[in-house]
Amino acid sequence: GTNWIKLEVIGNHDTLQPDVFGLVDAAGILVSEGFDVFPYTTDDLVVAGRLLDAGCRLLMPWCAPIGSARGPQNLDALRSLRGHFPGVPLIVDAGIGRPSHAASVMELGYDAVLLNTAVARAGDPVAMAAAFGKAVEAGHGGYCAGLLEPRDMAVPSTPLIGMAAFS
Repeated sequence: GTNWIKLEVIGNHDTLQPDVFGLVDAAGILVSEGFDVFPYTTDDLVVAGRLLDAGCRLLMPWCAPIGSARGPQNLDALRSLRGHFPGVPLIVDAGIGRPSHAASVMELGYDAVLLNTAVARAGDPVAMAAAFGKAVEAGHGGYCAGLLEPRDMAVPSTPLIGMAAFS
C-alpha cells in the first residue's frame, strides 16, 4: 500500500477551481492521519505556504482550469512559487494542453507535470505522450543548463575584439 493521496477540494463546479480554504483544512486532517498529501491548488503563494504549514511536502498548482488546455495562465505566479519554495517538489496539475506548455513549466524549474486530457483526447495518444515526454525533457534540460533571462534591450552576442572598424 501507499500513504500517498491526491487531494482535490473543488470550490466551483463550472471552473473546477480549488476551494483553497477547504483544501488547507482537509490537508491538515489527512496529514495528521499519516497521509502524504498531494494537494491540487491554485498558484497563490499564500495558500501554498499554508499547505506546507499544514504538513504537505509537495505542491500541485494548476496552470489553468482542469481540461481547459489553455496552458500557463500566470507564469509569474508559477515562477514565484518556485522562487519562494526552492526545495519543495512542484508539480503542475491541470490546464496543460500542448507539449510546449509542459516545456515552459519545466523551464521554470518545476519537477513534473501531471496531465490527462491532452493525451487522452489526442488523435494519437501514444504519439502525444511521446511528444510530452520530449517536451518535459527539453524544458528540464534547458532549466538545468541555465536559461538566459529576457532583456528589454539588445545585447551583442559576438565580441567586438578583433572585428574590423570602419571610420
